[in-house]
Amino acid sequence: MKQSRRWQRILLLSLLSISFFAPLILVSNRLQSITPVGRRESIEELSNFRYKTNDLRLNAIEHEGGVGLKGPRHILLKVKDVEFNEDSAVIHPNENEKAVYFPRTDGNILKFREETQRRTESSDGKDQFLTVIQLANKTDYKPPLSKFEKSTKAQRDGATDVKIKEIRDKVIQAKAYLNFAPPGSNSQIVKELRTRMRDLERAVGDVTKDKDLSKGALRRLKPMEAALYKASRVFTNCPAMATKLRAMNYNTEELAQTQKNQATYLMHLAARTTPKGQHCLSMRLTSEYFALDPEKRQMPNQENYNDPSLSHYVVFSDNVLASAVVVNSTISSSKDPEKIVFHVVTDSLNYPSISMWFLLNIPTTATIQIQNIDDMDVLPSDFDQLLMKQNSNDPRFISTLNHARFYLPDIFPGLNKVVLFDHDVVVQRDLSRLWSIDMKGKVVGAVETCQEGEEASLHSMSTFLNFSDAWVAGKFNPKACTWAFGMNLVDLEEWRRRKLTSTYIKYFNLGTKRPLWKAGSLPIGWLTFYRQTLPLNKRWHVMGLGRESDIKTVDIEQAAVIHYDGIMKPWLDIGIEKYKRYWNRHVPYYHSYLQQCNIQA
Repeated sequence: MKQSRRWQRILLLSLLSISFFAPLILVSNRLQSITPVGRRESIEELSNFRYKTNDLRLNAIEHEGGVGLKGPRHILLKVKDVEFNEDSAVIHPNENEKAVYFPRTDGNILKFREETQRRTESSDGKDQFLTVIQLANKTDYKPPLSKFEKSTKAQRDGATDVKIKEIRDKVIQAKAYLNFAPPGSNSQIVKELRTRMRDLERAVGDVTKDKDLSKGALRRLKPMEAALYKASRVFTNCPAMATKLRAMNYNTEELAQTQKNQATYLMHLAARTTPKGQHCLSMRLTSEYFALDPEKRQMPNQENYNDPSLSHYVVFSDNVLASAVVVNSTISSSKDPEKIVFHVVTDSLNYPSISMWFLLNIPTTATIQIQNIDDMDVLPSDFDQLLMKQNSNDPRFISTLNHARFYLPDIFPGLNKVVLFDHDVVVQRDLSRLWSIDMKGKVVGAVETCQEGEEASLHSMSTFLNFSDAWVAGKFNPKACTWAFGMNLVDLEEWRRRKLTSTYIKYFNLGTKRPLWKAGSLPIGWLTFYRQTLPLNKRWHVMGLGRESDIKTVDIEQAAVIHYDGIMKPWLDIGIEKYKRYWNRHVPYYHSYLQQCNIQA
């Protein structure tokens, strides 16, 4: 009897031991397969968040929202039972189960995790398990590359920003997960995400190329991946994530557009301002000019001003350094500088400073004439008021000097032919051959801004002229090839014969009564010289150095004249840096006045 009771107690104790230790073993094995990294932290985080995920509330948009938001593109690549695309991962377990959708942001698939496993048959006949986590880690699935493709890709990626983009994507993922945390949450996973995100951002900084990345940045990438892995185990509400990420994408696009508009406004504002150093230079030169005796203010070689046998160049400018660069570059590039006569036309405000500059820096061979447009009796008395009627607040478009070019025959009555420059050009070649070009009865020689074979002109007539107006539509062709100011050969005799100044005044008066064109001198120039322009070879005049950053170096080097048209002038801080050297080489930075005013290259 005692023996039977003893065996009953042993059996009972055995069953109790099994019921106690079996769950521990199963849970231990389960945790070992799910979280190989940081098991203790994961257990704490899962216990804190496991039952909170259903109660998460989105901050930016309602769960059912997303109306009007742009969804990602769907270009699917199939990997057996799993479909991936460039913008999302779509998991289709089978026909009867609901698909799991993972959106993508900023170039890589967001690595959202799901505990669901897919069982597939491997090539060697053994079963292998592909979890959604593993599939999501394959950010851009592609078929295996050949040896040649691998070597080519490796060479191409040598100086890329692939790693930079990956790091920034990790930061974006961390921010996305933080947005799903309950307000005021200060849990372990939230703290870790914030810490890892801050460390990565500090390590990367403003680096844009992989080769500039520090080793510390790459070392911080693995802890971030581990933190993201743990976060993916917590936040499993995929539809909410999709909605939230669409809202984040929409808000980011709106912010980017706002920043772009603000940058454009600030760029145009900077283009209208005078740099402090140039203002200082003008003030010093003006004070020196008025300190001179009147007889010492006269330029030499005045007998050459109206000599038609010489080469006459004209520039309208209110900028001391800009006009100096045009004159210096033209003279230094000429084979016969003694035949050059330069006419610099300015206004009353800038006449003393520009005159003093050239008195201090008189060319040894060429002739310089400085003229004040306000002292000439060629413009209408109410010209300034007429210019103000243009629909523009930009002082460049309503400037008297900008429109005074249409009075060239009256400003230079003794000349027959001139080359007209804008003050933002640099001359790189001898221009003597320009004077021997047969004008064929045309008034203006110019490089066209529309090239054969191009779909659209840079400056199309329809862009600047109002062809909805019956008068404009009936008189001009919207597809007519356009041309540019900057470097123009002008036949003043033919101009006078055709009375084109009267044509300009007529068209200008019409434009003040109704909107016929955009403000500025270029659109009305196209109308005034319509069918009166001779196309020149494009090597005479290369444009765009003040607005484009992809002009070929060979085109710039071969050009006779380069033009910084646009708002990014070479004397401004916003100028395109790689083009400034062509302009800087003609600026005498060694001059004492420039050094005193802190004007540097």
